Amino acid sequence: MSQTLSVQLRLRDLIVSGALPPGDRLSEPSVAERLGASRTPVRAALARLAEEGLVEPIPSGGFAVRSFSEEEIQDAIELRGTLEGHAARLAAERGAPGAALAEMKRLVARMDDATSPPIREANFTEYVALNAHFHDLLVEAAGSAVVARQIGRVVALPFASPSGFVLAQAALPEAHRVLTAAQEQHRAVVEAIEHREGARAEALMREHARLARRNLDCVMRNQEALRLVPGGALIRRRGWA
Repeated sequence: MSQTLSVQLRLRDLIVSGALPPGDRLSEPSVAERLGASRTPVRAALARLAEEGLVEPIPSGGFAVRSFSEEEIQDAIELRGTLEGHAARLAAERGAPGAALAEMKRLVARMDDATSPPIREANFTEYVALNAHFHDLLVEAAGSAVVARQIGRVVALPFASPSGFVLAQAALPEAHRVLTAAQEQHRAVVEAIEHREGARAEALMREHARLARRNLDCVMRNQEALRLVPGGALIRRRGWA
């Protein structure tokens, strides 16, 4: 791992965990001292995090940790749905590799097992990993480096990723109903891709992202659930300064 990437990942973890809250100023010297790194990789890491949208340059120099409104998060999720919908259409119309389809079916089956009642915290942890793998396979099946690159930029924001709100569902009473709906959509999109139904596959993935938007609305009404969202400390609730 390069020094720049190492610094970038460590700094991102501090931001996403809330150890560096919104508004905190990040200068090259202060970050270098905190992480025990030289200023050159710190400078590059801060620039990359600015591209991801987690920090922003400030007039006095350096960067500051960003906060995000609920509307911005909704837009990011909607954009992910649009891009993943396009990826699903491409996978269906171009013909997804048989190995990718078989693996997606296997993942759906494993996610079925992980979401079978009674659902415990360990189930959600397993589901997060399986769900992330499923969405990665979907993008790979599209066979488009351009689409993959744009989706990668969107999901760099932790709460815009496919699993951004999954762990938070553990604190919500409707958890099993939401996961069941998500699973039906997973199963249906694999079927649409296999049958070369591009328009249906695209519509299903767009609707799948809308499920994440509904999860956002539920989480924002539940403080315990919000604490389980990666990057939740960066979310600026309506009515807050």
